[in-house]
Amino acid sequence: MTDASPNRSTAWSAVKQKRIRIIPRLDIKGQNLIKGVQLEGLRVVGDPEEFAKKYYEEGADELIYSDVVASLYGRNSLLDMVAKTAKQVFIPLTVGGGIRSVDDVEALLKCGADKISVNSAALKRPALISEISSRFGAQCCVVEVQAKVFGKGQWMALYDNGRENSDRDAIDWACEAMERGAGELLITSIDRDGSRKGMDLDLVSKISSIARVPIIASGGVGSPSHVCDAVDRAVVDAVAIGDLFHFGRASIQEVKGYLTHNGVDVRL
Repeated sequence: MTDASPNRSTAWSAVKQKRIRIIPRLDIKGQNLIKGVQLEGLRVVGDPEEFAKKYYEEGADELIYSDVVASLYGRNSLLDMVAKTAKQVFIPLTVGGGIRSVDDVEALLKCGADKISVNSAALKRPALISEISSRFGAQCCVVEVQAKVFGKGQWMALYDNGRENSDRDAIDWACEAMERGAGELLITSIDRDGSRKGMDLDLVSKISSIARVPIIASGGVGSPSHVCDAVDRAVVDAVAIGDLFHFGRASIQEVKGYLTHNGVDVRL
């Protein structure tokens, strides 16, 4: 692995020089927006298209759609949803779940997705990352690392929405994903997902410190201060948020206002 890029060597000063993205994360099962805890106990929240439009109007910088059962059932059912959303939401849209080939990526891009996110298929066949990056550009290829603690200072990479253990060290896998052409990493802490206890800053900061691509942190946001912690201590480029927004405990503008008050540059 090559040395970290210069902008990650001066942590907080670097954060203050870049604009942090706030990205609502919409996990989808069937036609429903859902939310769970540690990727389990899924609870129906509402209509994902309505939430996507609401978040766009409230000032979201990007959106993430993720079909959480696509890998389990061997398909991606988001094509129609993505097409409808793209007609009324005019910010970057990342779509993941059930993507196995460049043909799957092409179909989603034609429907209006701007980027795709891969996890399960990439762990099973890492060459997929290079294929996507080569054909559509690295900026199109987001690799999600679903990480779970397996001992002090060690995280394993899981797939199938946290159901299966790949037996790959999560940090090593993040490095390989970058080497193979990932243009962005989405780091999801399974242990913190839905907990509202704050993000796994040790995990994210370890990956951020060696990353040459933007890092999106996900899992555990329970308050605006948790977002600020991720930006400050883990030096991330963006934070993906579900629970906090879905259940109305804070708005996008409240989060951005808190960050601005604490010296972090955001789009207002």
